[in-house]
Amino acid sequence: MDDLSLLPSCAQPLEREAYRSALHQFSARLAERFRQGEPVTQLVAERSRFMDALLTQLWQQFGFDKVAGLTLIAVGGYGRGELHPHSDIDLLLLYQEEPDEVLGLRIGDFIALLWDLRLEVGQSVRSVAECVAQGERDITVATNLIEARYITGHEPGFVALQAATAPSLFWPSEAFFEAKRQEQIDRHRQFQGTAYKLEPDIKSNPGGMRDIQTLAWVARRHFGATSLAEMSSQGFLNQAEYQELQDCQTFLWQVRFALHLAINRGDNRLLFDRQRTVAEILGFTGEGNGPVEQMMKRFYQTVRRVAELNEMLLQLFDEAILGNSAMDVRRISDEFQLRGRLIDAVEPDLFGREPAAILRLFYQIAQHPNVTGIHSATLRQLREARRKLGCWLQDIPECRRLFIALLRHPGGIGLPLTLMHKYGILAAYLPQWHLIVGQMQFDMFHAYTVDEHTHRLFKHFHFFTDPASRKPHPLCHELFNQLRKPELLFVAALFHDIAKGRKGDHSELGAVDALEFCQLHGFDRYESRLVAWLVRHHLLMSVTAQRRDIYDPDVITDFAQKVRDELHLELLCCLTVADICATNDTLWNDWKGTLLRELFFATQKALRQGLENPPDMRLKIRENQRQARQLLQEASDEAVTQLWSDFKADYFLRHTPEQIAWHTRHILAHADPSVPLVLVGKHTSRGGSELFIYCRDMPNLFATVASALDQKNLNIHDAQIMSSRTGFVLDTFIVLEPNGQPISPNRIATIKGALEKALEEPGKLVLRSKPLSRRHRQFNVPTRVTFLPHKGEVRHTLVELIALDAPGLLARIGAVFQQCGLALHAAKITTIGERVEDFFSLTTLEGEPLDLAQQRQLEERLIQQLAELTEG
Repeated sequence: MDDLSLLPSCAQPLEREAYRSALHQFSARLAERFRQGEPVTQLVAERSRFMDALLTQLWQQFGFDKVAGLTLIAVGGYGRGELHPHSDIDLLLLYQEEPDEVLGLRIGDFIALLWDLRLEVGQSVRSVAECVAQGERDITVATNLIEARYITGHEPGFVALQAATAPSLFWPSEAFFEAKRQEQIDRHRQFQGTAYKLEPDIKSNPGGMRDIQTLAWVARRHFGATSLAEMSSQGFLNQAEYQELQDCQTFLWQVRFALHLAINRGDNRLLFDRQRTVAEILGFTGEGNGPVEQMMKRFYQTVRRVAELNEMLLQLFDEAILGNSAMDVRRISDEFQLRGRLIDAVEPDLFGREPAAILRLFYQIAQHPNVTGIHSATLRQLREARRKLGCWLQDIPECRRLFIALLRHPGGIGLPLTLMHKYGILAAYLPQWHLIVGQMQFDMFHAYTVDEHTHRLFKHFHFFTDPASRKPHPLCHELFNQLRKPELLFVAALFHDIAKGRKGDHSELGAVDALEFCQLHGFDRYESRLVAWLVRHHLLMSVTAQRRDIYDPDVITDFAQKVRDELHLELLCCLTVADICATNDTLWNDWKGTLLRELFFATQKALRQGLENPPDMRLKIRENQRQARQLLQEASDEAVTQLWSDFKADYFLRHTPEQIAWHTRHILAHADPSVPLVLVGKHTSRGGSELFIYCRDMPNLFATVASALDQKNLNIHDAQIMSSRTGFVLDTFIVLEPNGQPISPNRIATIKGALEKALEEPGKLVLRSKPLSRRHRQFNVPTRVTFLPHKGEVRHTLVELIALDAPGLLARIGAVFQQCGLALHAAKITTIGERVEDFFSLTTLEGEPLDLAQQRQLEERLIQQLAELTEG
């Protein structure tokens, strides 16, 4: 059946429902044909032709065909004849004489009808002169005009528009090229220059559809090429490159077409909550997240290829259009020369004859810091040689020597490594790296693909050499620049996540790969084992700092025993900080930095004094008290002594002298002990804002505080829950704003007031039932409760809780503790993307650890309560 037969007869009166029905039937038919595997290129062209016919018919229905000098023109993507299910239909109504009021109203009714038919219409009503004036001011308008296509109406008007926008009169190709290149640079900057974010924009992402269109626009303006095939005929694309670019465009079109079908609107962002449906429509299969990861891996590999071709062709256009062939060509070796600031191979078949020359290219880049990139001719040669390699580059002895020399070179992990990642040379060197190219992780924690994450980790290492890193990373700046063999750290970084996507523990599998790599590349036995240890334990320091009580001497001793010596500690610290920073742009904050520094120095001290000589806790308590008294010179010694006699030893062990003095000063000045004392520190403590509560112990205290802070959109990251000998609580909470910063000063008074009010009425517990966000709803994180062994003298039960992050989570957890008759002594709250990994220290109200029956009851209650929360 011919699709155009769906349209109502033009002879009949205009029936909105008839046109709406025709559009619906056509769209349904197109969607079904797409699902059955018909070529997407054919379908987007057919939608454009159907729209031409529909608009032409409506044009006649409105009588515009009888209006002199009025033309209907398609511009933008519609002008190219490319319409996806919900693409914008950009129209230009071109007039010779400005419409009078009656005609203006009819044009308005025409556009309103198109909107009423639920078409995504963008329209302008202009004369040729107005088009030219607008286009001269705005490169986007100019681009649309260059792509203009006649639909119906006064054809001489369209011819006049084409004449007025010819390159000799309007945006000469040189100016057009410069403007489009800058437009692309600005667009890429909005995506932080990376194509590998986990929620990409199919159209605007670096390496996305817009990058292909940029090439087509420039080629059309300068050469008159109206398709990729015509670009090939101009000699800028060889046949293989043309086919590659065509294949990339087809896949991106398939993803966009499927996305429009999935969400039934014209949004090009491939968000988490859309990826499963799009993968299903495209026919990707597998268990769990397999279909999404397969689709996204192909997507990232596609945009990398587009970005590579885009860069190469824009360089070629630069030379052809602007004549920017570098005049200052100079040799830097027998094989390579510099063209301006771009490195170029002297011989056109160098890499094909001698694959080791590929590594020599990047070593030359390391040796010449003025190099900014690779010349287009060499990039083309590099791409062709990479495809024809008969073995992994690491199998070639000279390549192995050069790769390690590159890691040891002061400039090796900067631009050279970035370009090796960008142009697929790391994937050609390491078989394991080849497996992780475009490997996504379907979660809210990792912002990048595995390979891009590791690349960004190296960028943070490179940043540690910069004096500017002293402020955000003072410890790593000092440690990194004192390393004798930083290449050991680099190899560990290369392999720390390289086993992601394989079955099994990626740390263990990566350690095996790292050991084999080190042995193949000539590292001695000690160095090889050190690198493998770093890979195996690359999460150890982060987990210990964020999820364990680093003020517990047993935790420090256990961590120090695993680390073994200061070299392991220093390398692990640098790897941990760079790993966190490279995972997610918003993940690093002062809170994490402070925790890691405190863990580092506590462990360093333990290693230096010897693990057989644990610290004397009584000595530390007396020293903290002595320093706190010096800060309390205005207070009565007798009053301080009397108050402190009510505090247990653990209080003085776990607080700094400054904290002890701050608490003491305010408690002594607090007139009515029956009224809760709430302190909100104007200073930051350990990277966050400190809240201190002193009051009579009461039911639901932790849940009440957690609920009140949740209402104020604050995140608890640490909690020390203590009680005095006479039944007062001395609770300290470290909290952060959602952006990872301490409490904003202008919010302190309202937060303090909200806590005081909540503590006066602890029975009125507010358990927030806010719906999960669209992103959280895509994840299934089963609640898991684990009871951990405790090695210390204090008989607490340690509980690790893993669950889906949800509003009001901590308040619910606190309420469960209360229902089970449990006392909370400490909490570590860690949010990792869509999941929480929280750590609690509990006893019964009598101070005893939980027995098996109590543990089972707690586990059942937590699973039940959190299931209700996430279902709500």
